[in-house]
Amino acid sequence: MAQAHTQISAYISVESKDLVERYVRARGVKKGFLIESALLHHLQALEELPADVIIPPRLVVSRESGEAILEQLEKPAEPTDAMKALFEDD
Repeated sequence: MAQAHTQISAYISVESKDLVERYVRARGVKKGFLIESALLHHLQALEELPADVIIPPRLVVSRESGEAILEQLEKPAEPTDAMKALFEDD
């Protein structure tokens, strides 16, 4: 018995498309197989795992939060004594 198929359409980033293209070339699988496998895997994880252990692949921050993150990256705070002790070689 033939399996019924349907087509869906979605917009994805250029970076994601490039990753898909590289993967299918390297592994010799079809794009449809890769995308359906990934989608089924993701949906199964969402059903079976507690919501608090699911880490989103992208974080969305406000402009204010983004600016605070950028400031921390550009001017990191000096390490505390506790941090220094943590990284000391014994």
